[in-house]
Amino acid sequence: MNYINRMIAVAFAAAILPQTVMAQQTFNEISYSAGETVFRLNAPTAQKHKVQVRIYNEGQGGKAVQTVNMKVVGADRWEVTVKGNLEGKFYTFNIGRGECPGVFAKAVGINGQRGAIIDMKQTDPEGWENDRRPEVKSPADLVIYEMHWRDFSIDASSDLQHKGKFLALTEPKAIEHLKNLGINAIHILPSFDYASVDETQLTVPQYNWGYDPKNYNVPEGSYSTDPFTPAVRIKEFKQMVQALHKAGIRVVLDVVYNHTFDIKNSNFQLTYPDVYYRKTADGTYSDGSGCGNETASERPLMRQFMLESVKYWIDEYHIDGFRFDLMGIHDIETMLQIRDAVNWIDPSIYIYGEGWSAGTCAYPQEKLAMKARTYRLNGIGAFSDDMRDALRGPFSDDTKGAFLAGIAGEEESLKFGIVGGIAHPQVDMTKVNYDKKPWTAQPTQHISYVSCHDDMCLVDRLKASVPGLQDNSKPEYLRMAELIRLDLLAQTAVFTSQGVPLILSGEEMLRDKKGVHNSFNSPDSINCLDWDNLKRYPQVFDYYSRLIRLRKNHPAFRLAEADKVRRHLEFLKTEDCLVAFQLKDLKGIDSCKRIVVVLNGNKSAKTVNVPQGSYTIVCNNAVINEEGMGTMEGSRVQVDAQSALILFEK
Repeated sequence: MNYINRMIAVAFAAAILPQTVMAQQTFNEISYSAGETVFRLNAPTAQKHKVQVRIYNEGQGGKAVQTVNMKVVGADRWEVTVKGNLEGKFYTFNIGRGECPGVFAKAVGINGQRGAIIDMKQTDPEGWENDRRPEVKSPADLVIYEMHWRDFSIDASSDLQHKGKFLALTEPKAIEHLKNLGINAIHILPSFDYASVDETQLTVPQYNWGYDPKNYNVPEGSYSTDPFTPAVRIKEFKQMVQALHKAGIRVVLDVVYNHTFDIKNSNFQLTYPDVYYRKTADGTYSDGSGCGNETASERPLMRQFMLESVKYWIDEYHIDGFRFDLMGIHDIETMLQIRDAVNWIDPSIYIYGEGWSAGTCAYPQEKLAMKARTYRLNGIGAFSDDMRDALRGPFSDDTKGAFLAGIAGEEESLKFGIVGGIAHPQVDMTKVNYDKKPWTAQPTQHISYVSCHDDMCLVDRLKASVPGLQDNSKPEYLRMAELIRLDLLAQTAVFTSQGVPLILSGEEMLRDKKGVHNSFNSPDSINCLDWDNLKRYPQVFDYYSRLIRLRKNHPAFRLAEADKVRRHLEFLKTEDCLVAFQLKDLKGIDSCKRIVVVLNGNKSAKTVNVPQGSYTIVCNNAVINEEGMGTMEGSRVQVDAQSALILFEK
């Protein structure tokens, strides 16, 4: 759907949908025109202090050149119109607690302290009106690449000009790398204006993942080439989206509505105290985020803010999906309303999140969007820690291995991940590591992965948990060969599963983070990608790209519907640290009659019984070739140690 038609659909939806789905436009905003600017604010009307707008010439420093009292226009609603052309000026609101740009600033000055008054149409890059969302028929067709801006481009080895900037992803080398890898969606870590990086000191290396929200609806200035000029960050973000769309790659935004950087100085608290946050029974602020506070998505203003924010990123920036940080803090009803509102814009926009919180929330557990209740979140996915930890070991202990370390006991959890977290007659839920009943209604709600940003990357985790990789008495080349075999085996499990696959940026380069588990503010030396690894380990990128192509070329790996998975996916009988399955009766679904996948976590070769047939070998001993690497007849196959075997029967 092009963006003109989409806007017509949005207007139509607003006219016919109940308010519970399409909330009225938020009152925390400004409306600019050359003749006047209208300022609106949600703030308590039952207060003695005057609510004011202050106008500044600069984004920081200096005194206000104009102060205007706002007028009450409704319950907790304030408004004022300032005549004249204020383009290029800056503003703050003040209800008597301190100045801030309000909760819905669309442009800001340096470090987000003041809102900026600009003509948003002037931020559109050439051809923006013709920008198109790349087609994806089902979430199962997505291949998501989770990326942090600085990680991807900051190292000298990247040879990218715009290191650490939005524009890095407009450069031919970056685009070609992503296209050659085969991914079709980038999940960018928080890219809104966040608090922990000082945009006035960008010559000094600063690093943060960005999970410390300040202004939710403005791109982060440190990723732009000029954070002092408000329009630059906005235009460059759009240029990045436009370049990726032209390459057939969707853009997923990581949103962090569950908490703010702090409470006292947050825009929420400075405009309407305590209405956006949850408190415990004793009156203290609840901390389900582990960051000192948690927002109250069930309350009207916060729910409306989230709805409006999501729609704004779609409308203004053409965003194609959303990953909700600590989604388990948000209430189910709000998430469903967001899904419904987005459906009216474009149902193909994918929404998923972390189905957990970082602490106890001051809201009934049964009403929160936790992973266990994903089956109630129609069209919303969640990360599968079941599958992740079945492969590499528990999040709570970096040194403890699992399937990839040749340790038995996680086979059922891996099988649960392979079917996409649905109910399957061959998965014994009593043996699954974290969940004793299925948590997805459809496999497209299951994010299959083995590593992401907030954990050890795959290489570091393997080194920490697989004894053979720690044995310095073994020659380095043997340890490296084993490491690569296990790395490729892990991703083979992910990409042959029926969920939605996600990989961490740089895994295709065999990245490491020097063993750091939580690198949220570690320096570039820890987090950066070493592009020279593409030359050192070309077999890794080759395998990843061929594995992604294999998934794309064979719809049997992307059945998307629970009933189809139960009908066509059958597990084969195996021993410890060995999982095998067939995709059968594929007429009308796939070019193959049957596909057999065997995953061997053992340190020795194993023999597996498979259905009698005539097979072409397309994956064997860490090599993939869809044209075939030989044929075999019969009902018994041997799979090499720590590797995968994939067979096609045509």
